Amino acid sequence: MSSTAIIAGATGLVGGECLRLAVDRYDSVVAILRRPIEFTHARLEQRVIDFDKIGSIEIPAGAHVYCALGTTIKKAGSQEAFRKVDFDYPRALAQRAAGAGDCRFMLVSSVGASARSAAFYLRIKGELEDAIRAMPLAASVIFRPSFILGDRGEKYRGQRLGIAIAPVIGPFLIGGLRKYRAIESKQVAAAMIAAANSDARGSFVYHYDEIVRLASR
Repeated sequence: MSSTAIIAGATGLVGGECLRLAVDRYDSVVAILRRPIEFTHARLEQRVIDFDKIGSIEIPAGAHVYCALGTTIKKAGSQEAFRKVDFDYPRALAQRAAGAGDCRFMLVSSVGASARSAAFYLRIKGELEDAIRAMPLAASVIFRPSFILGDRGEKYRGQRLGIAIAPVIGPFLIGGLRKYRAIESKQVAAAMIAAANSDARGSFVYHYDEIVRLASR
């Protein structure tokens, strides 16, 4: 069992699944939160912070850091607010991990992420990936799922549509289009845990097939 996991985004779809898996895998788990959650465990510490100060949190050397932070422009209210959640906070967390030494950093990004994308959402995701890959981390592992399935509670119209059509179009996404298949949040989380506890060092990017394979370990 590895020593410490740090999880940011534990109230979200993938982050919540990471949390439930991590408490059975690590000696200690620290959830970085804006507000307390109901989930409790003997190995879990809930650390409620102002996320503007996420770059100053304590991270021990060798920790496994999971970042599942993310929002939508609609929820954030503006592109500037979106960038703060989806770029500034994850980058600050990764910088802190890099400074701690020998940390592994697992990031939930998005299929199509590229700093050269014409789409604002994908461009921000790509810029974040580039920033993290440049940091001195033991490993930076980037997950690029397409539509993520799971219990989202309140669902937006686009999300409801995605949930409805994903099982229908999935079998037709073959070859190079397989990376656009919808995937369960539990699979993404399981893949992140597996990658974190691998001995591989360096920078890695995983799409649908790699995520499914890792999740099955």
